[in-house]
Amino acid sequence: MSDTGPPAIAVNKVSSWIGNNAEVDGALTYSLIAGGRSNMTFTVSDNSGVRFVLRRPPTGKLLPSAHDMAREYRLMHSLRSSEVPVPEMVGLCQDESVNGRDFYVMNYVDGIVVRDVEIASSMDEGVRRKMSESLIDTLCALHRVDIDHVGLGDLAKRNGYIERQIKRWSGQWESSRTRDIPLVDSVARELLIQMPESSPTTIAHGDYRLSNCMVDSSGSVIAVLDWELCTLGEPMADLAGLLGYWYDENSDDELVGDAASTELPGFMSQDELAARYVEEMGIPISSVDYYRAFAEWRLACIGEGVYARYLGGQQGIQSEEIDLEQMQKSVTNHVEKAAKMLQML
Repeated sequence: MSDTGPPAIAVNKVSSWIGNNAEVDGALTYSLIAGGRSNMTFTVSDNSGVRFVLRRPPTGKLLPSAHDMAREYRLMHSLRSSEVPVPEMVGLCQDESVNGRDFYVMNYVDGIVVRDVEIASSMDEGVRRKMSESLIDTLCALHRVDIDHVGLGDLAKRNGYIERQIKRWSGQWESSRTRDIPLVDSVARELLIQMPESSPTTIAHGDYRLSNCMVDSSGSVIAVLDWELCTLGEPMADLAGLLGYWYDENSDDELVGDAASTELPGFMSQDELAARYVEEMGIPISSVDYYRAFAEWRLACIGEGVYARYLGGQQGIQSEEIDLEQMQKSVTNHVEKAAKMLQML
């Protein structure tokens, strides 16, 4: 086999490892999937057209507790027999002599990731409506999973979700920030002051949104992806995070990502999404605005880390154009939105 491929893949060693864990035909080729903002994702193909997906951390220095491949692998493997659709796992490699860092491989799922408005525009209104419904139904399925039954009861502490999250993301902010934004710290303190009574503990995906799910041609969710931020915690935070990415008719922000896609006719409104979730789960929605503020603040912390990694060249060569100025500006926008939701501005 030729040891040529993306710089982040030691092709000979990784191909040998995959060959020992799955049936492959001949040499393997690796292609970086564009659009990843954290871990690096590659399509792996053999001579017969069989495909896998490989996930590994970015290159360079990593933030503490971030990019945990074993955690992602464990979550999807544990959910394989649940009502939550996840890709089938091939294996986890924690031998750093193979590729320098942990990685895992899963079977390729043939579906559609609606990662931009062009893809969303190619679907008819009925499919967009179905996507909206399926996203909520799948989120409800995740929040109904018996965490002990699937072996995830020890994934994290079952209480203190907001306190744990604020401590974690404040630390990540300090480790990755490229400039001073005092409002980030102010919002963190206010989130602790205004913290509502928590809901019963569930699996919290942590980054549940349209572009982190794969759908089929009818709009049904067939795989939930990107489990890096998953923990045990507050289900309303997942719903609020989804709404935070969705089109908001009352916002003057530039429409990018999921917001641009979900402005199209056929997609449900934020109120309709929330109402469907509340009806299915049978819970009150009084605290959703607080968790939307939390989601915006956390996106600011995450966004700064992504921005810092792109500045440092840690995300590999992307085929898409990256607007670093917009990426930098979005951090300030997110924290200001959080402050307004908490009535600080």
